Amino acid sequence: MPLYKTINPNSQTVVKIWKITETYTALMDGVSLETTSLNRVLGMKSELHQRGFLAVRWLLATFGYSDKDVFYDTFGKPHLADGKYISITHSFNFAAVVVSENTVGLDLEKQREKIKVIAHKFIDYEFNYLENNANDYIRKLTVVWCIKESLYKLFGTPGLSFKANCLAIPFNLEDEATVAWIDYNTKKYRYKISFLEFEGFTCAYALT
Repeated sequence: MPLYKTINPNSQTVVKIWKITETYTALMDGVSLETTSLNRVLGMKSELHQRGFLAVRWLLATFGYSDKDVFYDTFGKPHLADGKYISITHSFNFAAVVVSENTVGLDLEKQREKIKVIAHKFIDYEFNYLENNANDYIRKLTVVWCIKESLYKLFGTPGLSFKANCLAIPFNLEDEATVAWIDYNTKKYRYKISFLEFEGFTCAYALT
């Protein structure tokens, strides 16, 4: 199994990233899926999505979990049967899972030009410090997207808006860390953010 990277942000948290190189058949042959998961993967129209879903199950095994140890709430947020916190993501040929004793959110995205077209849909405050004509604009936009997606997954609350409720504090790419806030229902929540870039991808995770 091509485990690409393992990160230990603290003693309670482990992030694992996997580069997907196996075929769909090889991935399927190596996992045991519950009926719900099997129906879900068989119903996916994209083999890329199928491979991402199955790669996550392989990653779970490196943590000592199987498909039956994961369940989803009505919001679609994954949970572990043992009470630990989990967040899952996959994009193209990479997948990642974080498991922690504390609430956590994780996202992984490919850096693409098209993100500039949708930036206005998820960015408001951040336009104050992002430079549209900068060489690293797409990379920074992708970091902001990953930050907000990780916050969204961590918070797990219907109606949370990337644009209106999630704020990423100014950051430098080389620092690979920043702070983000969720401003929701008159309350503010502060989170520590770490991010990294590799092979044209960005990964970010939010910790309490």
